[in-house]
Parts: sequence; C-alpha cells; structure tokens
Amino acid sequence: MTVFEAVRARYSVRAYQDKPVEQEKLDRILEAARLAPSASNRQEGRFVVVRDPGKRARLVEAASGQGFVGQAPVVIVACAKHDGRIMRCGQACYPIDVAIALEHIALQAVEEGLGTCWIGAFDEAAAKKICGIPKTDDVRVVELMPLGYPADSPREKSRLAIDQIVMLDEWRQ
Repeated sequence: MTVFEAVRARYSVRAYQDKPVEQEKLDRILEAARLAPSASNRQEGRFVVVRDPGKRARLVEAASGQGFVGQAPVVIVACAKHDGRIMRCGQACYPIDVAIALEHIALQAVEEGLGTCWIGAFDEAAAKKICGIPKTDDVRVVELMPLGYPADSPREKSRLAIDQIVMLDEWRQ
C-alpha cells in the first residue's frame, strides 16, 4: 500500500469488531507516532494506550457517551507534556505536534488493516483521572483515538474541489 492509498482509504471508524489488536501491529503504529516530526524536535507527545475494558467504558462517559470509543479494543489517549512554547507564527507547538503524530498513527493503522477516529469531544479532566494523567497544566490531553478492526464501512466523503482549497501565490475568494 502506498501512502496515497492509505490517505484515500482512511476514514473515521465508528464501529469496531470484537477482536484484539495484535501487539506487533500496535508496536508499529506507536513507532509511527514516535517517528513523527515535532517543532524543534521537542517530542512533547505522550500516548496512554488503554486496553482495560473498564477504563475504556469510563472513557465512553468522558467522551460524551460515544459508545464506539469503548467498543474499540484500544483507545489511545494522546497527550502532550509541554513547556508552553509558542512558535514564531503565534501557534502553540504541542497541539500541532500531537496532531501530526496522531495522523501518523491513523495512516499506519490503515496499513495494518485497522481503523481509527479522531475524538475531540471529551472531558479532559475526566480522561486525566481515568488514566492517571497528572492534573498539572503542563500535561494536556489533546485527543482520544479509538483503534481496532472496523465493523463498519466508509461512507462517501464529501470534499471541496481542489480549486476551492488551493490558491496560487495569494489568497483569493
């Protein structure tokens, strides 16, 4: 599978098979996150891999009752141990760096025959408590990402035309 094939095949999985994720596949997925680039090579991403069914059930509650979160055999709680650094462009480093690592995870998951879903609707304090993550301000939970074998099928993706999103040399309406 090429990277472009993985990009085209990736979709937000919202139903998972009752089948465990093999450790060797999980290892490759986590290695993809480890290899992701980060601002000034700060490597602020931290990933809590939740397999325990009780904790996954509690993460469903933290994720606004999205049941498929707990249905997945693995939930990756993507965190940042950050120093508050702001890039010269005015953006905080840690959410961007963790997002890059998560997309590496998502694409490697496709290569492994697995699926994921980005979860931004969650209670950070609850997720921290469930996973024993420090309550300090320098550790943030950025996203939750369920991981497993899909039990659903991709839906047709509605995307803007390339000429609606790409502008040459300057912004245009």
